[in-house]
Amino acid sequence: MPLKNNTFFVNGNYYGSLWLTLMPAKESLPGGTFSINLRVIDVATEQVLAEKAVEIEILLCALPPQKLLHTEWLHADCLADVYHTEVFSEVWWRTVENFVRCAVKNGVNMILTPVFTPPLDTALGGERTTVQLVGVKQDAGGVYHFDFNRLERWVSLCQQLGITTFEISHLFTQWGAHHAPKILIEKEGELHPVFGWHTDAHGAEYRDFLHAFLPTLCDFLRHKGLEKNTWFHVSDEPKMADIDAYRRANNLIRPLIAGFPVLDALSDYEFYQQGLVENPVTASDHIEPFLSNQVPNLWTYYCCVQKLAVANRFFAMPSYRNRILGVQLYLYSISGFLHWGFNFYNSGHSLEHLDPFAITDGQGAFPSGDLFVVYPGEDYEPIESLRLLVLREALQDLRALQLLETLTSREEVEGLIDNLAGMRITFKQYPRQAEFLLTLRERVNQQIMLACV
Repeated sequence: MPLKNNTFFVNGNYYGSLWLTLMPAKESLPGGTFSINLRVIDVATEQVLAEKAVEIEILLCALPPQKLLHTEWLHADCLADVYHTEVFSEVWWRTVENFVRCAVKNGVNMILTPVFTPPLDTALGGERTTVQLVGVKQDAGGVYHFDFNRLERWVSLCQQLGITTFEISHLFTQWGAHHAPKILIEKEGELHPVFGWHTDAHGAEYRDFLHAFLPTLCDFLRHKGLEKNTWFHVSDEPKMADIDAYRRANNLIRPLIAGFPVLDALSDYEFYQQGLVENPVTASDHIEPFLSNQVPNLWTYYCCVQKLAVANRFFAMPSYRNRILGVQLYLYSISGFLHWGFNFYNSGHSLEHLDPFAITDGQGAFPSGDLFVVYPGEDYEPIESLRLLVLREALQDLRALQLLETLTSREEVEGLIDNLAGMRITFKQYPRQAEFLLTLRERVNQQIMLACV
């Protein structure tokens, strides 16, 4: 929480923490060690209760730009719901700007883009607040016409804030690709939910719509110079029982988006083996077959299911289990990381809108900490969680390791990690204490400085 007037409440006989972040401007300080005095004063009596000098060392070397593609799904509908604002109002756009800026600050460079309302975490037959960026009209002759003005505003806003890559919202429903997402279409001046749960995803009507829409969308993206920086989704988390439906959906859209990459979150290696997913986003507890088969440009993710052994960021987990991800991403040359919950403030299957300050588990649907890493603060500004700040440190560890590699060698960096860990770190095996990560980063920093001199 922001500290109003730099004040906070302290309980007697109670252990607590105050997390302070120093963000010096790049040009404001030279390299070296600096002393910062922290002083706690009783507001009522002006008595100094505690004082501490803290030394901060600023290294001459800057971390390299982040190579990892990192997306934390921004749920644009949840912003409207939690702040009680109208989607596409100026207040809503300002809220989106604030939350995207926060995401970028914390290592997000890829954004879920709701060309249509994303068919994610929605009950069968239910719906989420409409956030469809692309306007669609169908004339009396059945011809579709598309308005990309809102999409263009979204793209421009996100690029100005530092987003480099866009992921188009899923073109088929989650967990099976059996239906179309909710799509509102204007006919004779009125909007109608033409597509949705009632639509057979493999029927002629939706097929004809995609044949009209996708080439037009791709032309827009090419015009914006985004052909290599826009990724498409088919359906989220398909299972083996859904492989035939996924195949039909995949075969339908691939010719219509030629030249654009596709990625989907999945756990079954069979989807990749059959050539259905070129860029699999693999659950971290099911990644071994993908690693052993040396799948190129591999992504990974974790969510509510990855609760045993692997890294994650639930409330109940120590921070080292969150931060170890950076080392793992480095060791296995992972290209991208995805998480579904930057700001999901709904219950399971989006049956209710919730207050995330009061209910942190989606009414028992998810482990606390899985749904969101930011809270909706005052003035439409996000409040960062401890878990988000620790994740940012993990991504900075990754960049520091990559920098050291350029100054020494891959072998030397991996050897340093192995020696300090006393093991070969995997996604399931790693030191179970914070000291390893703190010591590793200190050693990495020291070696960077020696190499930079």
